[in-house]
Amino acid sequence: MNSNRRDFLQKLSKGIGASALASPLAGYAASLNQQDEFSRINTLVSHLGEPLRQGRKLGMALVGLGGYAKNQLAPALQQTQHVRLAGIVTGTPAKAEEWMAKYNIPKANVYDYKTFDRIIDNKDIDVVYVVLPNSMHAEYVIRAAKAGKHVICEKPMAITVKDCQDMIDACKKANVQLAIGYRLHYEPFTQEMMRLGREKVFGNLKFLEASDGFKAGDPNQWRLKKAMAGGGPMMDVGIYAIQGVRLVTGLEPISVTAQFAPKTDPQKFKDVEETMYWQFEFPNGITSTSTTSYAAGVERLYASAENGWFELRPAFGYGPLKGMTSKGPIDKPVVNHQAMHMDGICKDLIDGKQLPKHITGEEGMQDVKIIQATYQAAETGRKIKI
Repeated sequence: MNSNRRDFLQKLSKGIGASALASPLAGYAASLNQQDEFSRINTLVSHLGEPLRQGRKLGMALVGLGGYAKNQLAPALQQTQHVRLAGIVTGTPAKAEEWMAKYNIPKANVYDYKTFDRIIDNKDIDVVYVVLPNSMHAEYVIRAAKAGKHVICEKPMAITVKDCQDMIDACKKANVQLAIGYRLHYEPFTQEMMRLGREKVFGNLKFLEASDGFKAGDPNQWRLKKAMAGGGPMMDVGIYAIQGVRLVTGLEPISVTAQFAPKTDPQKFKDVEETMYWQFEFPNGITSTSTTSYAAGVERLYASAENGWFELRPAFGYGPLKGMTSKGPIDKPVVNHQAMHMDGICKDLIDGKQLPKHITGEEGMQDVKIIQATYQAAETGRKIKI
């Protein structure tokens, strides 16, 4: 019998539920300017009621066992120092059996989407990682918070700004912490790009180019259904380009212009954009241009400054990333992005620290605000203030 989640996805794929869119790390800190608010690790003790026990790995439950959970998160959790795979939430019994056998997960730590709320009674699980279609993020983050679990939510945080705020409010009310799946914030090449930009190693920044796209395969996948995804590539890999220019400049865009490209496959992309271009203006006269696409591949983060340039290409995938500057190559260690990300968050939780602002729900909500402004710019043909 199909699960609650599967039923929900099937309904959305038929257009039901579309109305939901109407409310449409010590190493890390060392690599950045210590005065930069983004990178400053807040050492205040969080108000979590019962502190997490020192000397053990936190238990994590993955909510949704799709490709990212299966191929990236679960393997990464075999390499982590501060967190372990302790539970799963799935509506597919065959997946549950497969994962229990492969990762030695006890049946008591396996839930479906109807029984998920019982996780409140499970002391083995400290953190829930929501890896579901975008339209389901808000519901399961809020339910996890009500169950007293810390939450990591895959990006984009949600489809609407209101959903983001509801998620933040629910976690604050429950005295749990909310992190967003910004794995590259803990990745050495990305950190070096941030350092080069923010410390003005090559002088004042002039312009940036950040683009991410790939050729989408299965025409029936949820990412091509607006009700589930909220949009096309902008709501998927486009967020990497937005993050890239924000990270390197350390600034927020003040306005955006944007354009939808003509659709080369109108049937496949009948519900969402196929390719999109946009241009940000930042303070100090800095500009950026970006492309995101489900029609072809692109993956680059480039910055030009007064006295040189620096770039990552590839810049946003699972690795290895590669970097170059006008003075030579960027030489940094290749790491497992997901393991570094989950370890960084869970180490802070174990230590009783508030998560740094660059990884929290507020950061996720800012990206959603920018995405919505970019769509508005493309739809109206006007420059939109952010």
